[in-house]
Amino acid sequence: MAMRGLFANVGSTMAGLMFVCAMFRQYFPEHLRFSVWRRYQNLVKFFNPQISITFNQFVGKWATPSQAYGDIRTYLGQTSFAQASRLIGSLAHNKTLVLGMSDFEEVTDEFQGVQVRWLLGKHAPNTNSISVYSGTNHEKRYYTLTFHKRHRALIIGPYLNYVLKEGRALNSRNRKKKLYTNEDNEWNQVVFQHPATFETLALDPEKKKEIMDDLMAFSKGEQFYARIGRAWKRGYLLYGPPGTGKSTMIAAMANLLNYDVYDLELTGVKSNTELKKLLMEISSKSIIVIEDIDCSLDLTAPRKKAPTDKLADGEGDDKVKKSATKSKSNETRNVTLSGLLNFIDGIWSSCGGERLIVFTTNHVEKLDPALIRKGRMDKHIELAYCSFQAFKILAKNYLSLESHPAFPKIGELLGQVNMTPADVAEHLMPKTLSEDAEFRLEDLIKALEKAKEREKVGS
Repeated sequence: MAMRGLFANVGSTMAGLMFVCAMFRQYFPEHLRFSVWRRYQNLVKFFNPQISITFNQFVGKWATPSQAYGDIRTYLGQTSFAQASRLIGSLAHNKTLVLGMSDFEEVTDEFQGVQVRWLLGKHAPNTNSISVYSGTNHEKRYYTLTFHKRHRALIIGPYLNYVLKEGRALNSRNRKKKLYTNEDNEWNQVVFQHPATFETLALDPEKKKEIMDDLMAFSKGEQFYARIGRAWKRGYLLYGPPGTGKSTMIAAMANLLNYDVYDLELTGVKSNTELKKLLMEISSKSIIVIEDIDCSLDLTAPRKKAPTDKLADGEGDDKVKKSATKSKSNETRNVTLSGLLNFIDGIWSSCGGERLIVFTTNHVEKLDPALIRKGRMDKHIELAYCSFQAFKILAKNYLSLESHPAFPKIGELLGQVNMTPADVAEHLMPKTLSEDAEFRLEDLIKALEKAKEREKVGS
């Protein structure tokens, strides 16, 4: 009987509440209900002294990875290890164990005597919708920072600046370079482990120093680019015959600056919209590479060539775009020359900083001057046939030789014959363990003499 009476009381109470709600909706207009709700929220805020700030793992329509989230995760790494009761373990690139917070774990941090709390949360994926943009239907995590409202100025200003700066510095010191390639509108990545450096690059020392100085000046030029009102990016055009070291040069640039490499395959991009989406996901401290630009789609639509000095400041760009639009040979092509130009130095080029854009080509004469003018490809670097200075670097790399009686003969032949650094390196490469440096140098001399004879016959 007692239970029956209890259920009866609960039922009557619920019925009464429903009646009150119905009367409230009927006699109180929507704007009044909203006003009451706002007053209730203000009352809750008045009695709640805590402020919360959320940092999502992805931001924007295209679910771009948040740099702030990554910096916070790195900053909290040691704190998580010391405080969290549930951790997630993984192996870093150097095979060491890395521990981080598990989902819905909370840790505390202290700054100038003020204590704050960090919570790692997670949004479940939306299984009812499918998006063409990567990450939007995946699990998305977030960090929530909670602190007392009387410390608002200290936490939102100095503390958060400190957290992001420390996290970014740790990321820079511990980061492993990545090589990205685009497939199905997404970036796939592997660890970038190419050993090339400027020290081992077969290039004349003076030219090598010029390129290195230019790269270092760019990497330290954030304030300069901001002062002159230009996006913090720089274009490099590497051109020359096959085998002259264009790809090796890119690897050496990445190792010098500790930048990631994004190998953009334009034939795998279906539209300008997809191209923009891919660019939005490219991080700072990166080299964006389009190899063999003259073969990437038909971006060099035929038109009457104009002198490059008349194409400065965008003059002639409209002609290029109109020519590309009128081209009928590429009706299935969706990435246009206009879209590519906008990527290089248009409004979309400012979406991100500290980026190098590198084009490579074996046939620079095929490229439209508007595509490679200064301001787009700021520095043109010709990688030519092997010189004697370049040979000496290869001899040191492959044979550990800095001098040899055969060097003068090889230098004389290199001045008469066009041979790429790749071909020279192949002749210096020992084929068996029994081959010594003397044998490899003789093999190279024979190859150069044969090439000289072929050039005589051909002429």
